[in-house]
Amino acid sequence: MRTRTDFGARLEALRPEVDAALTAALDQTSLRDAPDGLQDAVRAALLDGGKRVRPTLCLLACEAEGGERAAALPAAVALEMVHAYSLVHDDLPAMDDDALRRGRPTLHVSHGEALAILAGDALQALAFEVLAVQEDAVLARDQASLLARAAGPAGMVGGQHLDLAAEGRRDAVGADEVRDIHARKTGALLQASFLLGARAAGADPEPWRAFGARVGALYQAVDDLLDAAGRGDALGKEAGRDAARGKATWVGVHGREGGRRAAAALADAARAELERRSLPGRYDALADLPRFLLARL
Repeated sequence: MRTRTDFGARLEALRPEVDAALTAALDQTSLRDAPDGLQDAVRAALLDGGKRVRPTLCLLACEAEGGERAAALPAAVALEMVHAYSLVHDDLPAMDDDALRRGRPTLHVSHGEALAILAGDALQALAFEVLAVQEDAVLARDQASLLARAAGPAGMVGGQHLDLAAEGRRDAVGADEVRDIHARKTGALLQASFLLGARAAGADPEPWRAFGARVGALYQAVDDLLDAAGRGDALGKEAGRDAARGKATWVGVHGREGGRRAAAALADAARAELERRSLPGRYDALADLPRFLLARL
């Protein structure tokens, strides 16, 4: 019989391990040979804050499949590098034009727009370098393919394009279009966290897709609800920006109360999906993940 472990507790417990792996990766990759100014910007983007949700999900999925966390650390690092690069680029004036991230000035505010772009470019390249140097070449290939698809034009980058294209026509965007934006922009990388973790354990990653998709949808739905409620404290950035920019959001198609009910339904679906799995390792913290995400509201 499984005992319940709070996901938030596991998130906090694993953060030092993830942070140490991120720091070590920066010291061991080609960043060592980069110009000092670019090194500083990359380190600031990756190491200054962050909840480390994606690398934690990767490690927990590996454990759930009976693997050792150490086997998933390269993938966890690569995921966080891609996530950090995406935030730097999303915050740029040409994108979401945000001045605050994680309660601090965004990288283009603190380091300049050009250096922020280059730091994001560097982090994306470093992510695949971290995967490529693994001794298991087949594992490296499989994880690189999974991450590239999640982060690329069919996934996160494509979602950002759709998100920008929907600005200013919020009333014309339906629920299906919002779900597609969320599935790509936010959900694809969250889903990939489970896939890369399972693959690190030597397991088939495909059975994790459905659970990962529901978690990704729930994560972004909660973010949209927090933004609409003015909860910048929970978001780590200025709230109310979605409405000001006329973005297509979960709240825009469901309303606040309807959005809460729909988010709760997503949480139920995610829990049910995980319960259908027969996993060899501990997955109690993952079972608590939907509740943890809803509790942010």
